Amino acid sequence: MRAAEPRSAAEQGDAPTGDLDAEQSSADADAERPGATPAATTRLDAPAPPTATWPRTALTRTVVRRALRELPLQARFAGTRSVGKGGPLLDVHDPDAFHRRIGSQGLIGFGESYMAGEWDAPDPVGVLTVLAAHAAELVPAPLQRLRGLWALRQPPSRRNTPDHARDNISHHYDLSNELFALFLDDTLTYSSALFRGFPAHWDLLAAAQHRKIDRLLDLAEVGDGTRLLEIGTGWGELAIRAAARGAHVTSLTLSREQRDLARERVREVGLSDRVAIELCDYREALGTYDAVVSVEMLEAVGEEFWPVYFRTLDERLVPGGRAAFQVITMPHERMLASRNTHTWIQKYIFPGGLLPSVKAIERTVRDHTRLAVTRREGFGAHYAETLRLWRERFTERADEVAGLGFDETFRRMWTFYLAYSEAGFRSGYLDVQQYLCTKEDLAR
Repeated sequence: MRAAEPRSAAEQGDAPTGDLDAEQSSADADAERPGATPAATTRLDAPAPPTATWPRTALTRTVVRRALRELPLQARFAGTRSVGKGGPLLDVHDPDAFHRRIGSQGLIGFGESYMAGEWDAPDPVGVLTVLAAHAAELVPAPLQRLRGLWALRQPPSRRNTPDHARDNISHHYDLSNELFALFLDDTLTYSSALFRGFPAHWDLLAAAQHRKIDRLLDLAEVGDGTRLLEIGTGWGELAIRAAARGAHVTSLTLSREQRDLARERVREVGLSDRVAIELCDYREALGTYDAVVSVEMLEAVGEEFWPVYFRTLDERLVPGGRAAFQVITMPHERMLASRNTHTWIQKYIFPGGLLPSVKAIERTVRDHTRLAVTRREGFGAHYAETLRLWRERFTERADEVAGLGFDETFRRMWTFYLAYSEAGFRSGYLDVQQYLCTKEDLAR
C-alpha cells in the first residue's frame, strides 16, 4: 500500500499531521506483494510557531523557567543562560519560538518545538524522564485549576466511533509496514516484551516477545482446540503462536496493512487453516469463544467506549471463559486531570487514544460486565527497555528510514515519540499490565 503524503499542519488545522490514505488503486494492489509498502515521499512539514501575544509569551517564559529551576536538569537558552539543579541538558536554540509554542499549545507545543529543531538534548530520554516524574508539578496549582480554560480539547472528529476508529487506526498502523520492520525485531511485535533480566539486549528481544505472548496465552489457557478471539492483530505473531498450540484463532484488526502482512505470515508457516484474520471492528465481532486475548488495544478505544469494549469481551466469551489482555496504564488522578486534553501523542501518533488507569479498568469491568478480575501483574520496567531497543534501532537505521521517503521532521517526530514513551515508563508515570478476567460458569 502507498503511504500518502501528509498535509502541512497549516492545512490540517486541529487534525493530526500525517493522515494516511487507507485505500489504494486496484493496479497498485495487483503490483505489490501483500503487506509491502514501496518507498514514498512522506513529507511532514515542521509546524510554524503560533502567533501569541507578548503578555502570554512572557507569562509562559516565567512559568516555564520557574518550573525548570526546581528540576534536576540543566536548561540552557540560546547557548548562554542556564537554569535547573543540574542533570541532563535541555538545550533551547530558539527561546522565543519555544515559549510561544508552549504558551499557545502546552505540551503539544513542547513536542512540536522538538520536531522543528528549536530544542534538543544529548540525552532526550533523560530530560523527558525528569519532566515525566514531575508532571503533576510543572503547571502551578492555580493554573491547574483553570485547566479547562487553557488546555486544548480533543477534536470531536477523533472520537472512536465505528466510523472514526478505522481512520484513527489507519493513521498509525497503515503508515508503512517497511517502516515498522526497520526497528522491530523479526517477530514484528509492537508491544512490551518480557525480559529475564536487565539491561536488555537486541539479540534477546524476539525471545522476550515470545515470553510475553506465551504468558498471556497461558493466562487464557489457550491450547489444543481452544476457540480464540484476538482483538487487535498486530502483524500476526500472537495468532501464529496460538495456532501452533492447536487453537482455532479469529483475529480482528482495522489496519489493512497489518491484515495483509499478517495473512501472508500465517500462510508462510502453514497455519491458514487455523487462523482467520478479518478487517473488523471489535464491536462487530460475532460468535462465542473459549478465550479472548488483546494486547495494547484498550489504549486506542477511548474512555467513552471502555464499557462497550469490556461488554464485548463478556458477550463473546462462553460461560467459564477467560479474557487475558495487556494494557498500558497511568495514575488515576492524572488520567482524570488529562482525559479531555488534546495531547501531542494524540495529535501526531495515536489519535483518539487514552491510557486508562488500573482503577478505571477494574471499575468498568465491575460495573458493566459479568467478568471478574482475577489476576493483574505490572512490568513497566520491561517496557522502558523494549522502547530503548526500538529507539536505538530506529536511530541506527535513520538512513534507511529516509530511504523510505520519511523526511527529517518525521524522523524527529518518531524519535520524540519513542523517547517520550520510554521516559514515561522509566519515571514510573506509566506502567504496563497483564490482566486475567474470568466469566463465571453458572451451569456448574
